[in-house]
Amino acid sequence: MHPDFDRFISRENSNASAAEGYERYLFAQEVEPVTLGRQKEDIVQMWVADMQFAAPQAALDAMSDRLRHPIFGYTMNYDDQLYDVFNAWCQRRYSWSFPREQLVLSLGVIPALFGLVNYLCGPTDKVLTLSPSYGYFKHATVKNGRTLVTSPLIDNDGHYEIDFKDFEEKAADSLVKVFLLCHPHNPTGRLWSELELRRLAEICFRNSVKIISDEIHCDLLRNGLKHTPLAKLFPESQNIVTCMAVSKTFNLAGMMIATIIIPDETLRAVWNEFHYPFINPLSLAAAIGSYRAGEQWLDELRVYLDGNFALADQFVRQNLPEARLRIPESTYLAWIDMRAYFPSSMNLTRFFLERAGVVIEGGEMFVENGQGHIRLNLACPRSVLQKGLDRIQKATLENLANDIPTD
Repeated sequence: MHPDFDRFISRENSNASAAEGYERYLFAQEVEPVTLGRQKEDIVQMWVADMQFAAPQAALDAMSDRLRHPIFGYTMNYDDQLYDVFNAWCQRRYSWSFPREQLVLSLGVIPALFGLVNYLCGPTDKVLTLSPSYGYFKHATVKNGRTLVTSPLIDNDGHYEIDFKDFEEKAADSLVKVFLLCHPHNPTGRLWSELELRRLAEICFRNSVKIISDEIHCDLLRNGLKHTPLAKLFPESQNIVTCMAVSKTFNLAGMMIATIIIPDETLRAVWNEFHYPFINPLSLAAAIGSYRAGEQWLDELRVYLDGNFALADQFVRQNLPEARLRIPESTYLAWIDMRAYFPSSMNLTRFFLERAGVVIEGGEMFVENGQGHIRLNLACPRSVLQKGLDRIQKATLENLANDIPTD
């Protein structure tokens, strides 16, 4: 049976963050309340990075099988089932493997980031990342009482490149202890090349900077492209922690399970001492089932996402010709430059919610170096995508017309 990605599944009344949590998350720091001007069920969700698609049958079947056992007590990853299927997945898709003892589990990549920054950095230390940046890179740093340092990416007509001179200068600061790498990159969708990865890592190693490589989007590439784990390029290094998860790949973010590979035995001992070790038994079953039998679902998903990006690209070219959308090499997130239509200082998250009834994330949500951009989640049925794009165009052109001075 083939998945039906065109099927619309309402998420109302399911406590889904995409449908219920956008006001609290996106506007928590703002004094002025959001004015919707329409019924909540008429809002188009194109923000938080989960998908509007049913999870693969492989995950559902695995959870159903586990439900037949009527006890749901404290559970940990004691046996080798997850390791066996996940390591085989990594060998098959990335030509990379790792020893069983290096695998630990977390209640998601975000909790892993919070823990690792705390374990690797002292109170006066700094964390380096590239910007624009996934917002939780900042949260994991500053909420741990550490200082975030950013190296702005260079926007080369929508193709983002690393400013290695700036990056090396930042990494040379003796207080910088950790580099948070997003690979593939969120929000720009860059799939870093082997040359770029080697250069980044070598700069870090020369300066005694450890790397936490968030590779959660690694399976969501455009067809024809292949992910290279950073750790694969440096198989003897103890200074790279790799974070992957079924959450993005198989739309299981709510199951709260991530696979973290820690080669450094000392760091792994600290992790095991302080990190919460229990996991949801259904989550464990879903992860095992997905890696074991979810590959065809993922391959069909990637084809569908490629079609959504082609639609969005054509729409922007025809209807918002001054905007810039470069189809990303990875993720299901479109990063669109809207500076030709809006001042960089404008809060585009609020504008498109209030004026278009579409929940997106404006560039102001991505730490810095993203103003005037919007991030759209394209992992939705094509009818939802079309509706969202139509509304974005209409609101943009109406705003442009209202700003034109008259004689």
